[in-house]
Amino acid sequence: MNKRDELIAKYVIELKDKFNIDADMELLAKITVGCGPSIYNADASTVSSSDESELDRVKTNFLIKKLGLDDNEELDQAIASVMEKYGKTNRSKYRVVVYYLLTKYFSKESVY
Repeated sequence: MNKRDELIAKYVIELKDKFNIDADMELLAKITVGCGPSIYNADASTVSSSDESELDRVKTNFLIKKLGLDDNEELDQAIASVMEKYGKTNRSKYRVVVYYLLTKYFSKESVY
């Protein structure tokens, strides 16, 4: 099993344990690949819910640029909802899991 497959397995467990979600493996793999080498960097592979600039990057670079959504209040609400469900005190909010949840939230699986 290569490193990427190990990380995908970790994300599957995270989705099941924290959200009681059986992951769509094809979508999860595509999001993981889409994140590129950042998944191997400890800092870049996670999202900090207490860092506003980080949340703005998720909104701008992922929701608006990648998923093609219009900038509006719903984007902020969706990010806040995912962060709340993930647990504000949870320090390891995996970027791939956050992107997966946001993709599902907006029903944008077709982008992948």
